[in-house]
Amino acid sequence: QVQLVESGGGLVQAGDSLRLSCAASGRTFSRYTMGWFRQAPGKEREFVAAITWSAGPTYYADSVKGRFTISRDNAKNTVYLQMNSLKPEDTAVYYCATRAGWATVSTRDYDYWGQGTQVTVSS
Repeated sequence: QVQLVESGGGLVQAGDSLRLSCAASGRTFSRYTMGWFRQAPGKEREFVAAITWSAGPTYYADSVKGRFTISRDNAKNTVYLQMNSLKPEDTAVYYCATRAGWATVSTRDYDYWGQGTQVTVSS
């Protein structure tokens, strides 16, 4: 089993920045992917970003490319999402997830999920 705990969400204004963290514990594998997804009220959960065990390459949804950066600290078993130039459209619950193997953009491919952290961006 793998446990994931997100932190760093909050209420900010458009144009501000936030840094989300996801700490992993429990059983892990040598080759895995960690990713970020988000879900706005009334919408389906969507892919945001992912990173492989090699700390590269990284993958981003078109809607966040150039504004968000995903990174990881393997020694701390932690993945980060640096979010810059935030927009009201970024408002959602952000979830950390992990899977064994290469990165994908589909929620159904990920095996373990955190409980989520709320990000609210006001105009």
